Amino acid sequence: MPSYVVTGASRGIGLQFVKHLSADENNQVFAVVRNKSTATFLQELGRKNVTIVQADVTDAKALNAAAAEVAKATNNKLDYLINNAGSSNVPGHTISTFPTPEALENDLVENFKGNAISVVHSTNAFLPLLKNGSTKKVLTLSSALGHLGFTRESNAAGQVSYGIAKAALNMIIAKFAADLREEGFLFLAICPGMVDTSSTKTSASPSTGEANEFKMLSKSLLSVIPSIPAPISTEESVKMQLEVFNNWPLERSGEMVSHFGNETRWV
Repeated sequence: MPSYVVTGASRGIGLQFVKHLSADENNQVFAVVRNKSTATFLQELGRKNVTIVQADVTDAKALNAAAAEVAKATNNKLDYLINNAGSSNVPGHTISTFPTPEALENDLVENFKGNAISVVHSTNAFLPLLKNGSTKKVLTLSSALGHLGFTRESNAAGQVSYGIAKAALNMIIAKFAADLREEGFLFLAICPGMVDTSSTKTSASPSTGEANEFKMLSKSLLSVIPSIPAPISTEESVKMQLEVFNNWPLERSGEMVSHFGNETRWV
């Protein structure tokens, strides 16, 4: 029975990973969420091969406890880890327009914890189980906003701290790949593209910062592609990601790939 851990599984793309993978009754899926009591979409799913596990991905101790819980259910093995959890502040500023140095620093630290350090902690927590697994595969969701080539090509000035944190994340994946290549591990960072996650969104109408970030992102995208593609569904995104991931060659472990629509760029 293949076993999967999906972090950030309470809504959006993470929830869809759980839905897609657990549709096969032969799969054993562990959905890691920050708070079980608010993971209503997962609770409504109600599948016997899905286990909800509570852990904040910025908390190494909580993740180690989650890994111990998974280990008990899988005979200390794990086949796949999907690092989906992440966070994004949307202040709507460029790197030179934050109101104070403290505001910029706080934004940088929060994003680095939520998007980079969290992946180090989650990967290390489940690494002993992955070493005992049959596939040794780790998929991590990244962003083209953290890719140097895309940033330079599109002149993307927005999502400052998020982009910097995702750039660090891409290096983290490369470092894990370099460290564990000889043990047969496959690591891949992937940008899921433009995805519509509104059906499970919990916040209200967009803030001023969100509106400003969207304007900057739209301008950046239009500079590198003829027209901004319509956001794809979480179902389509997950299928595309898994198709890429499942066919990614071991010799290219540690790379980052980005999807926009059906086009793969900035590999």
